[in-house]
Amino acid sequence: MAYVISNDCIACGTCISECPVEAISEGDIYTINADLCTECGTCASVCPNEAISLG
Repeated sequence: MAYVISNDCIACGTCISECPVEAISEGDIYTINADLCTECGTCASVCPNEAISLG
């Protein structure tokens, strides 16, 4: 089960550079490509808004 980004995302960019497989895409609210996500949890651990969790 891949990580997902909730509506609490403030599009700050913190998570993008931390993703080792580049599964996160920019937008008004960032998104995670479930096919690329390796469930490492790095993105969730750095999110200042706690907007990322396991789907």
